[in-house]
Amino acid sequence: MFEYIQNHCLSKSFVEETFPFDETTIVWKVAGKMFCIGNINNLQSISLKCNPEKAIELREQFVQIQPGFHLNKNLWNTVYLEGLNLDFVFSLINHSYDEVVQKLPKKLKEEILYS
Repeated sequence: MFEYIQNHCLSKSFVEETFPFDETTIVWKVAGKMFCIGNINNLQSISLKCNPEKAIELREQFVQIQPGFHLNKNLWNTVYLEGLNLDFVFSLINHSYDEVVQKLPKKLKEEILYS
């Protein structure tokens, strides 16, 4: 599962992998801003940025989606991967990436969107 998540994140423009917390917690960033967090040794969940209203809807619909662990619970979800369709997980990653890109300065956002 890790390789699928990693490849999907890295397929997006301006994405880098970092380890700002420790040697096993991987953070994918777009233009220096976090959009996906996971553990490289045991990827059972990922944390993703989310629109606050959508975050609540997702938590109500899926037991695998919980408020972000050690993160702002209004803006982040922790997604437990067991039982979720990979395409659905990719759509959640895409939403997280888009949420971060939309908050970037206009010039940088345009550079990312048109790259």
